[in-house]
Amino acid sequence: MRIEAIKHVFFDLDHTLWDFDKNSALTFDKIFKKHHVEISLETFLEVYEPVNLRYWKRYRNDEIDKIELRYGRLRDTFNEIGFAVDETLIHNLAMDYIEFLSSFSHLFEGTLDLLQYLQPKYHLHIITNGFEEPQLKKMNASAITSYFKTITNAEVAGVKKPNPIIFDFALNIAKAQPKESIMIGDNYEADILGALNVGYDAIFFNYRNDQTEPHIKQIKHLSELKKYL
Repeated sequence: MRIEAIKHVFFDLDHTLWDFDKNSALTFDKIFKKHHVEISLETFLEVYEPVNLRYWKRYRNDEIDKIELRYGRLRDTFNEIGFAVDETLIHNLAMDYIEFLSSFSHLFEGTLDLLQYLQPKYHLHIITNGFEEPQLKKMNASAITSYFKTITNAEVAGVKKPNPIIFDFALNIAKAQPKESIMIGDNYEADILGALNVGYDAIFFNYRNDQTEPHIKQIKHLSELKKYL
C-alpha cells in the first residue's frame, strides 16, 4: 500500500490539520459574549456550518469576494434562525471572528505525531484557500509552521483550489514535480480532484464519511497516512 517515488507531501490546512470546527465554535462563543448576542451557540452552529460551506464553494468559484463571504454567511445564518441583528453588529462580528479565530490552536487528533513522523522522510508543504495573514497566525498559534518548507495560499497564487494554477504555483516554489508529489485534504473537489488533475497523487481525508469514487485513496484518521507514506 506504500506509495513509492513521493518526495513532497502537500496538505490542506483547515479541516485537515487545523480543527476548524472546534476553533470556530470557540471563536463564536467568545464574540457572542463580547457583543452580548443572546443566542444558543448550538442552534447557531447547526445552521451556520452548512451555510459557511456553501459560501466557501461560491468563493472558490469566484462568485463572491472575501468581504461578501465574511458578511453574507453571518447574515444568512441569522436570517434562517430568525434572529434579528442589525448590519453594524454583523460587520463587527465578522471582523472580530477573523481577529480571534486564529488565536485558537486546536489541531486534529494525531496531527503533531504525523508531522513528526513525516518530516524526516519528506518535504512538507501547505496549499490553502484561506487568507494569508489568518492562516499564518493559525499555524503559528498551533506551533506547526516549522514543519513546512513552503506555504501556498490563494491570495499569493491569485487563484483558489481546484484551479490548476495554484497547484502549479505550489510545485514551483517547492521545486517539485507532480509525479513526486501528493496532496492530502478534506475537500473532494478542491483538494483531491484539483490535485489529480495536475498530476499529483492524492489522499482524501474523509472524516465526514462522504460518498466518493471507490478508486480514490482515503483515510478517516490522520494516523492512517502512515500506511501510505
